[in-house]
Amino acid sequence: MAKRRKVGSLLALAVLSVLVQRPMHAYEMASVLRARGKDQDMAIKWGSLYTVVHNLARHGLIGEVGSDRQGGRPERTVYEITAEGRAELADWTRELLSDPEETPRRFEAGLSVMGGLPPEEVTALLRRRLDELERLTAAQREALERDAGELPRLFVLESEYALAMREAEAAWTRSLLDELAGGTFPRLAEWRAFHGAGRMAPDIAELSERGRVTD
Repeated sequence: MAKRRKVGSLLALAVLSVLVQRPMHAYEMASVLRARGKDQDMAIKWGSLYTVVHNLARHGLIGEVGSDRQGGRPERTVYEITAEGRAELADWTRELLSDPEETPRRFEAGLSVMGGLPPEEVTALLRRRLDELERLTAAQREALERDAGELPRLFVLESEYALAMREAEAAWTRSLLDELAGGTFPRLAEWRAFHGAGRMAPDIAELSERGRVTD
C-alpha cells in the first residue's frame, strides 16, 4: 500500500529529484523538469509548482539557501534539498519501483462494460483506438531514439518503459480486433443477438451475476 506522504503530489517528487543535484529557484526547477520531459512521465500541473515548493519547505523537505536576481526581474528564492528531503526522495523512489499498486484505468473500465455496445460499434471504436496508439507509439519511438543518442540510458528508462507498455497495449488491442473481425471471439453471435433482442442469453446472464467470465 502506498504511504501517506507529507506532500503527496508527484510534482513534489519531481522537484526533489532536481534539487538533489543542486540548489535552484522555482522557475529554474520548472525549466529543468520541462527539458527532461517530466510532464510526459507524470501528471504535472505547472500552476501548482509554487504551492508544492512552499509545502515542501513548510514540511522541512527543502530549505531556503539564498536568493537570485537577474536583470530587472524580481528576486527569486533559491532552495536546496534537506537531509529529510533526501530520505523522502529515496523512500518514495523505492516504493514506486517495488510496489505494483493497482490504480484505476480508463481502458480497463471500458472493457469491463463494453458488452453494453454492439460488437460492430466496439470494433470501430477499437480500430480508432489502435490508430491513435500506433500514432503515439511512432512519436514516442522517434523521441526515444533522439534522446537515447544524447542522454545516458539511466535518464531515458521511463521513456523506454512507457513505449514498451504502449506497444504491448497496441498488440493486445490488435489481437482482440482480429478476433472480432474474424468471428472467432467467443459467443460473438449471442452478443450480437443480445443487441437485436434486447435480452441476454439466460446462461450468460447467470454467469455475469455470479461475477464469473467463461467461454
